[in-house]
Amino acid sequence: MRLFRTQSAVSQAVRRLETDLRERLFDRTTRDARLTEAGRTLKDYAERVLAVADEAERAVRDLKDMKRGRVVIGANESGVEILIPLIERFRDKHPGVEFDVKRSASRLLGADVLAASLDFGVVTFSPGEKGLKTVVLGSDELVVLSHPKHPFARRRTVTMAEFGRETVIAHSDPSPARERVLRRFEERGLPLNVRVSLPSLDGVKRAGGARHGCRPSPRRCALSEIEAGRLAATLLPELRRPRRAASRLPVGRQLRATPPTPSSIS
Repeated sequence: MRLFRTQSAVSQAVRRLETDLRERLFDRTTRDARLTEAGRTLKDYAERVLAVADEAERAVRDLKDMKRGRVVIGANESGVEILIPLIERFRDKHPGVEFDVKRSASRLLGADVLAASLDFGVVTFSPGEKGLKTVVLGSDELVVLSHPKHPFARRRTVTMAEFGRETVIAHSDPSPARERVLRRFEERGLPLNVRVSLPSLDGVKRAGGARHGCRPSPRRCALSEIEAGRLAATLLPELRRPRRAASRLPVGRQLRATPPTPSSIS
């Protein structure tokens, strides 16, 4: 083995080790200076330490090259719908990277990202916390979902007044989008006939397939049902405001790679 050190430098290093350990590492009574039992024991441990150091270096290099690693993302139910195709496309190029998507309330995502309990948070509004950077992932819009035989299904648009008089099935989990809808109805002095509140978007979506009742929803959350004709989507222009789904991360944190740019998801 080449150490790229002079013989005297190696001998001095060995003597220092023997002094520190108070043990002879080489049997110098033989011509080839064989290792003693203490020397063989130290050699075994030294090889294990070097192997671990090499493994650590490879692990760090793999993280840098995105051959491995774990990304923790916070999102609500509608945010998950946007994330799934992006994660699939990212993992096509980096299959060793793991993704852990945690269901989180939108209003808490900004603080969780700043506290480093999440790497990214997916939201459809601008959180109030300072120090966050935004990466736009796509856009969506609010529509009214109903059964294909519901009167709304034959119409392209409905008014807030018409929608408010129907039996409304709502998502009970507080969110900025939900608060915006409630606030708009209150500002207009219009009733909102919420008869059923459910804790999950999937449950609300399935209940929205009943012949009686309709619900406001991001279009993205029901694309497959709309395309299959199991649900109808009607525009509500007075509430129509494109929602930009964005990933939030602390200012200064850089993406390790740029995922494929998504097309519009409206």
